[in-house]
Amino acid sequence: MSFKSIVRELKEMKDGIGNVSRRGSEGRRWRSRTRSHIAPDQAAPPSTSVEQGRWANLPPELLLDIIQRVEESETSWPSRAVVVSCASVCKSWRDITKEIVKTPEQCGKLTFPISLKQPGPRECPIQCFIKRDRATSTYLLYFGLVPSEDEKDKMLLAARKIRRATCTDFVISLVADDFSRASSTYVGKLRSNFLGTKFTIYDTQPPCEAAIQSNSRLNRRFNSKQVSPRVSACNYSVGTVSYELNVLRTRGPRRMHCVMDSIPISCLQEGGSVPTPSLFTHSFDEPSSPSPASKGKDKITEFSSTSLLDIPVPVPGSGEPLVLKNKAPRWHEQLQCWCLNFRGRVTVASVKNFQLVAAVDPSHKISAAEQEKVILQFGKIGKDIFTMDYRYPLSALQAFAICLSSFDTKPACE
Repeated sequence: MSFKSIVRELKEMKDGIGNVSRRGSEGRRWRSRTRSHIAPDQAAPPSTSVEQGRWANLPPELLLDIIQRVEESETSWPSRAVVVSCASVCKSWRDITKEIVKTPEQCGKLTFPISLKQPGPRECPIQCFIKRDRATSTYLLYFGLVPSEDEKDKMLLAARKIRRATCTDFVISLVADDFSRASSTYVGKLRSNFLGTKFTIYDTQPPCEAAIQSNSRLNRRFNSKQVSPRVSACNYSVGTVSYELNVLRTRGPRRMHCVMDSIPISCLQEGGSVPTPSLFTHSFDEPSSPSPASKGKDKITEFSSTSLLDIPVPVPGSGEPLVLKNKAPRWHEQLQCWCLNFRGRVTVASVKNFQLVAAVDPSHKISAAEQEKVILQFGKIGKDIFTMDYRYPLSALQAFAICLSSFDTKPACE
């Protein structure tokens, strides 16, 4: 049997599995949420009975060879969906696929949803674009250089802007039609202060297991009538974005700097690394069963304090956090404006355009080449369309959150 026929049968088998799973109510809920997912990141419940067919009993050596060929041949979306299909056949296929597929830092590719929380590649940046919908106050992040004509681009993340009395929230989700914090698609948020000059980036999980263990020891007790058992996971503060006040109202680009509390500055040194999550932690998706002691008149349910509080994440290794700053633009005498070299990725002048580089001092012992690398760049290319290119040590979620801060109103900074 040829390799193409194997891939074709994998696709047919994936469709068949989807038809079986859609018979139940859980199948209908799953189908509605996977339209914009990169891939499901949690295995199916053990009680789900799916007829896996003959491919589930392949010898491990043959299975490894097949999935390796598929991973090497399908390098970009939408063809990379075949790799996702391999991970959806059964548990053995999924385990081998997750073993073969590397992180974006290692291979430069986005495959599973957890890839959006892992640092990008060190050399070539991952190129994306953002579409803004003013009517619904939503922002959609897509993978690719520019929007395609058939509008079949791969959506990575979605955000909705919610104005409150004292702040503005950007709720970030894996899908464009569900921004509930109790949903398994909720991945984080961005919150501003009253003036819109400082923003805090929150993640639903800390970047390292040590933070999970230390925070899980803190418990509080709440009345079950006031707290829902399906309250969303904790928001871990992983970074802040600050804009300098423009008191004199001078003309020029916005000045900003970002403190990434979850990324140590040592990651830019030779041999440095960033804590990389390997899977999503959606403990709030599991049904909670009341304890026998809580069946009285005044029911008291014990919750972890991490499910309700915003917890700052310490820098791993107790080192200094990574600080990003604007790359200084130059004044163009002929055009009479501030200019940056976006290498063709930005075509429209805007106060929102920026490039971020690492802010370091000699004591950090970071090479000049690393100091000059643009870690994140963002700019306008059309009406309500912006490009976003990011690289190591930022993840797609962190880069998207930083870019979202540019969309909020900042009368004191312009």
